[in-house]
Amino acid sequence: KRGNKSDIRPEHNNSKYIDSVIETAVDWFSPYAHLITVIGYGNHETSIIKYHETDVLQRFTDLLNYKNKSNVQTGGYGGWVCLKFNFQGSKFSKNLKYFHGSGGGGIVTKGAINLTRALEMYENMDIFVIGHIHENWCRNDVRDVLKYNPGKHVYELEQKEIHHCVIGTYKEEYGDGSQGWHIERGAPPKITGGRILSFNVSRKRSNSKDLQFSFIIDSTKFPI
Repeated sequence: KRGNKSDIRPEHNNSKYIDSVIETAVDWFSPYAHLITVIGYGNHETSIIKYHETDVLQRFTDLLNYKNKSNVQTGGYGGWVCLKFNFQGSKFSKNLKYFHGSGGGGIVTKGAINLTRALEMYENMDIFVIGHIHENWCRNDVRDVLKYNPGKHVYELEQKEIHHCVIGTYKEEYGDGSQGWHIERGAPPKITGGRILSFNVSRKRSNSKDLQFSFIIDSTKFPI
């Protein structure tokens, strides 16, 4: 619900405001529909469901797929994405856990506590992605993992790296710092843009007959 009509873009200032916003978003994202795999809910999307009884994210995905013959999936507020790779005939899989996020943001920690909480809550993740607090950075943690190798019938130790991403916002709200809800609640300027994951797979030199690979996961910030 828009109390201040001056905040509405001219093309959306009509009797079907929500429909207009969805249509504009579909037009904007259509050139990239073939690159999108899954879109998850945030607190703004769930708020629309609560107060207006319509699911803008599902409507957006349905219209995007219809217009572009794409297969974008609607994910949850949190969920899992299994990434599969084939490198030199060997197959790998990496598990990405995502959660939109909660709370008012970490002015001091910038979300670091949320990553530590995730390590206690979730198992078997190689990547963890969280947003909501409008920060943008990454870190790596390592876990000592005991795994059973069914081919050799033995237990093996693995130092498993977990890559964490805290992703930013696409809406610049600070402006000149003079007025607005963002300013009134004492929020600072925030970084805009997201992060791009990169996967580097290489074969290790080894005298063993077993193929051994190095799998490095990293991410970099991209601006908008």
